[in-house]
Order: sequence, then structure tokens, then C-alpha cells
Amino acid sequence: MPGSIQLLCTDFDGTLHSDFTQPRVPVALQEKIGELQASGTQWIINTGRTLEDLQSGLEQAQLSVKPNYVVVVEREVFKCVNGDYQPHSQWNEDCTATQAALFAKVAGQLPELFEWVKNHFDAQVYEDCWSPFCLIARNNADADAIQEYVNQHFANEPLLTFVRNDIYGRLSHTGYTKGTAMMEIARILNIPSTAILAAGDHWNDLSMLQPERAHWIIAPSNAITEVAEHVEAIQGFLASKECGEGVLEGLEWALDGA
Repeated sequence: MPGSIQLLCTDFDGTLHSDFTQPRVPVALQEKIGELQASGTQWIINTGRTLEDLQSGLEQAQLSVKPNYVVVVEREVFKCVNGDYQPHSQWNEDCTATQAALFAKVAGQLPELFEWVKNHFDAQVYEDCWSPFCLIARNNADADAIQEYVNQHFANEPLLTFVRNDIYGRLSHTGYTKGTAMMEIARILNIPSTAILAAGDHWNDLSMLQPERAHWIIAPSNAITEVAEHVEAIQGFLASKECGEGVLEGLEWALDGA
């Protein structure tokens, strides 16, 4: 049976945080997270941003509370200690090695993929230190078409996935996602799934918005259709408000005994 929320896992952009409001994270939500942390809850910010980009976002948001852990680029785990971010070295090193082996295996198929995208779309495609194929499309329709082609192109590689958020995407290993990183932190802390709350709004959040991984699953009203329909189908909480206001609604729902 579920008890109190021991682990709170929130996406950052579009879930916890909004660039279009002031403050960027509602004060009432910050206060509620602070109350939960004071009672022992561990808080994870789980994002597709890099660590440096997340730090910049946190500084701009001027939060009164700090996460206990962060997951960046949808997979790397860091513990926050006195304002410093200490890597969960074994997980991060295993992730890097596993990804590298898979990327080496598919390296011969990448030039054709790059060429196809460049010939059909006005999109930015590039390699970085986290993925050999990254995408910034001009719009979601283009990104949808590119994602469909990528999935077909690598249909024989079941461990390879295209991680998507809006017009952005990158190739990744299926074993290292927001969901598996969240569960690794839960393992470290010895927290069962029945004591986890997860909140997200986009495709790359779906791996953590699963009932076998979290008892309380919430999405703000600005969640994309696929996430909203998924959350409703598993009897999670779809908020009436956007971003942080929606997360606060969901926390109150969970704390009221859902």
C-alpha cells in the first residue's frame, strides 16, 4: 500500500518551470516542496538539459528550495551536496560505456541518416558528446516525419531509441532514460515505487510516468496529447493548470490521499 511521498521526481521545462511566468516556479509550489523535504522527501529534477544548462535555469529561477538529486540529458545522475553536483560515478560511467558500444555498432548507418535529413528538411542535425545524432527541427511536423524515418532506419536495433521533446531529439540507449535513472536513485535510497511521485509533460517523460515506477503520476494541463491521454488512461492526475501550478495541484491531490 502507498504511504507518504518519499521520492518526488519532476521534469523541469514545462512541468516545474516556465519561461513565460514570473516567478518561473510558483512560490506556493516551492513552499510545498520545501515542506516535503523537511519531512524527509527526496526531490529529483529530471531533465533533458545538460548539467550546465540546468544550473543556469535554476539560477534564473531563483528557487528557495534545492533538489536532492538531478538527472540531466535524460540519464546522468548527480547528487546535490551543499550546492555542488557530485556524479553517481558507477551509473554514469556504465551509461557512457554502454551508449558508446551501441553507437559504435550503428556508426556506419549514420552518414545516410544525416544526408537524408539534410536533403529533405531545413533542420539542424549534429553530433555531441551525448549522442551521435541530435536534431533541432523547424517544427513538430518535420520532427514527426524525421522521427518516423529514424525509427525505420534503425528498426533492427531494439536497444536504440530516438528520445524526443518537442522539436528536439537525440539517439539514445533504451536502458538509460529518465525512468531508469529515477529508479536508480530510488534503489540508492531504498525507496519503493509505491512511495514515488513523478510529474512530466512531454514524450521524454513517459519512461518515468509509468505505474510500475511511480504510484502518483501527474501532468500539468499543458502536457502534450500523448502524455495527457496516457496519464488519464492509468488513472493518474491531469491538472487543470499549466506548469508549476499544475504540479502543485497534483501534489495536493496526492497528499489528500489519492
